[in-house]
Amino acid sequence: MSSLPRSTPEQQGLSTDALDAFVAALDASEQEIHTVMLQRHGHVVLAEEWSPYRLQDRHLLFSVSKSFTSMGIGLLIGEGRLSLDDKVVSFFGEEDLPDKVSDNLAAMAVRHLLTMTTGHAEDTVVRLGGRAVRGFLSLEVEHEPGTVFVYNSGATFMLSAILQRITGRTLLDYLRPRLFGPLGAHEAIWEQSQEGISFGGWGLSLNTESLAKFSQFLLQRGEWDGKQLVPAAWIDEATKKQVPNDTETNPDWKQGYGFQFWRARHNAYRGDGAFGQFCLVFPDHDATLVITSASPDMQAVMDIVWTHLLPALQGESGDGTPRPPKLELLPPTGPAFSGDGRTYEFEPSATGIKSIRLDPDGTGTVTLEAGPLTEYAEAPDGTTQELVFAPGDWRESVDELRDPAQRVVTSAYADGDTFVATLRHLETPHVVTLRCRPDGDALQVDLRFNVSFGPLETTLRSR
Repeated sequence: MSSLPRSTPEQQGLSTDALDAFVAALDASEQEIHTVMLQRHGHVVLAEEWSPYRLQDRHLLFSVSKSFTSMGIGLLIGEGRLSLDDKVVSFFGEEDLPDKVSDNLAAMAVRHLLTMTTGHAEDTVVRLGGRAVRGFLSLEVEHEPGTVFVYNSGATFMLSAILQRITGRTLLDYLRPRLFGPLGAHEAIWEQSQEGISFGGWGLSLNTESLAKFSQFLLQRGEWDGKQLVPAAWIDEATKKQVPNDTETNPDWKQGYGFQFWRARHNAYRGDGAFGQFCLVFPDHDATLVITSASPDMQAVMDIVWTHLLPALQGESGDGTPRPPKLELLPPTGPAFSGDGRTYEFEPSATGIKSIRLDPDGTGTVTLEAGPLTEYAEAPDGTTQELVFAPGDWRESVDELRDPAQRVVTSAYADGDTFVATLRHLETPHVVTLRCRPDGDALQVDLRFNVSFGPLETTLRSR
């Protein structure tokens, strides 16, 4: 099945006016939306992209990845190769285990990894280190497993590691013939640890339609194109409330947690990922919703869903709010910057910026270089690439330092004596703004990231 069937909203019992109002509310919000796809009764009734983002492009899903990891574990359990009560330490040898295995670590089972009740007092992900399996197993387990819910991406990584120990294959390779292939999600890529283990809890990239297929597969309780890909009983268990998570603050994050799925209000459930990646399932309404975005407030996105989409699913008409004539994220505009043609060199840093040249015609050229400090792990150290920033419309190019290469767009303008460059990584939520100001013989660059797990701002100065 190559693509999902399309239909008008009215053919599936929905009001076009109501969906127009939903799209308008998303567009008017402060939550930067990239793509949306809504299905009702197995048909796509809404598919929108905010240019320059595209439905067909891969999008980094962050923790939506966890829900796919759950499918891998469910398949292993269905095959009789794993059980919920298997102890985590039983899959690893002395090269990974600490010298002394504590009682709490010994008691930790697969079930606890799935439900985020490992007993750790905080997420383990930032403390795993290069040898992530050994890093996880060496951490103190402060509480008895099964007693405390703490969101824990490191726990999901361990599920991926266990699957790889059992099958001899990465989670991505294991799921290709069993899930991604049947769904037609051949574009799937999954980042790996230094040990060659699919991260599990994060790192999966799919396009919007593939994620929508997954949401429909969930709604159909693991059935796809006439075949039962994952046992229906596993889908039921994974998506129901397994443990309470009342300590969470936002209303849609305290409805209970399943096996790598969040429960939500109105009897819905979802996989979600940082900065507004959503895979929502509404069993009561035979509907699913996928959103990719760069949202600074994910609860605000959920509130828009309940305020504007839920009434539409319940049969209400819209309030007359028209859909915007064009959905797009425009580049910042302003006068052109007149540079002197100088090239400013920078010391190696995590940004990967090697040099910046500012030309009299208003363009700027940023040279990026892969190195041990940068996130360009796929490219050989010393590999470089130029990105050109120019006034006017978005300028599209490709970030070749990534494998596979990714679409990016750039733009530039002058803010007084400052050259302002904007870079959008279109297969992620990330946008970087560089404010470049000549200062004597040097160039000061203030970088700001729209969303990030770390600091949003950093400053560089040329040497």
